[in-house]
Amino acid sequence: MSTNGGGASTNGSSGDALVELRHVKKYFPIRKGVLQREVARVHAVDDVSFAVREGETLGLVGESGCGKSTLGRTIVRLLEPTAGEILFRGQRIESMGARQLRPLRREMQMVFQDPYASLNPRRRVGTIIGVPMKIHGLGNAAERKVQVQELLETVGLSPEHYNRFPHEFSGGQRQRIGIARALALRPKLVVADEPVSALDVSIQSQMLNLLEDLQSEFGLTYIFIAHDLGVVRHVSDRIAVMYLGKLVELSPAEELYQRPIMPYTEALLSAVPIPDPKLAAARHRIVLEGDVPSPINPPSGCRFHPRCRYATQVCSEVEPPLVDYGNGHLAACHHPLNVDAAALQAAEVAANTPAAADEHALPSDSSGTSDPVVGEAGDPRRSSPA
Repeated sequence: MSTNGGGASTNGSSGDALVELRHVKKYFPIRKGVLQREVARVHAVDDVSFAVREGETLGLVGESGCGKSTLGRTIVRLLEPTAGEILFRGQRIESMGARQLRPLRREMQMVFQDPYASLNPRRRVGTIIGVPMKIHGLGNAAERKVQVQELLETVGLSPEHYNRFPHEFSGGQRQRIGIARALALRPKLVVADEPVSALDVSIQSQMLNLLEDLQSEFGLTYIFIAHDLGVVRHVSDRIAVMYLGKLVELSPAEELYQRPIMPYTEALLSAVPIPDPKLAAARHRIVLEGDVPSPINPPSGCRFHPRCRYATQVCSEVEPPLVDYGNGHLAACHHPLNVDAAALQAAEVAANTPAAADEHALPSDSSGTSDPVVGEAGDPRRSSPA
């Protein structure tokens, strides 16, 4: 998709940001008893901040249950945020009512993960795609029919499919119908929630090419949610990595694959399939031990520390901030990988953290001087993710 995202500002929070999140949280209450009192909360999204520039594609990745889909639905206000700010074109929308949000609904749309469950089986395709236009008062019935048929052609279907029902289509065709519905109001932002995960591999490339063509034709901005890092690499300008509701790394796409800083990202990348058997056999696979902690009672400090092979005491006590390591590459880790001493010290200064404040900031040799690179020979962090 668009390739202009890598060299822009650190986190996309410049004046050209289309959507911006500031400390967004989404908790789901757990209630028990006759009075349905709240006894706990699921921390689905916990203090996430980033911005997406207009025309950019931001990939959002992580394990199942990390909060990706919840965050996507919260951004377009299908879910109410528990706390934080959501800005669209500089306007705060997190507390808007339904009437205030209605004009903005045309600007923000979503493509859902399941192409079977996201379409009403009792309605014909023409009605499914045309309803958004009718709700917003766009054209008369004849004009809407022409626009729907044009949209069907745009997404690679036939205008003759106008009167068919969803059960008459394959999974890939249903996803195309979902994309056509999302484009009916000519939005600026499209949140694509794993749009290809339910499709055959042979169909996935067709859908990705379609999304790329539509981005150029309609001037779209994408938030592309996926768990397949191989897919995300080819469609994203930048990639954000989530773990247990937290944003742990944000980077230009290619740099993330070449230089992961967060150990969790390193482990994810080591699991990406490689088509060459020899390279796949030679690669060191990082297997994370233990289970993902419960989002009801997340660990203290760094949420990844119970499964991290580099974890020390500070990881369980202090939550690491999201620090900029240059070139718009942000990561939250007390023991960053693939970072030289100069970059690490600059990051500490930027975060107003003295280098001497944390004895774990840089490894030291017997003479007390810092190594030039974090992860020298003999250090397990030296292993390459690819």
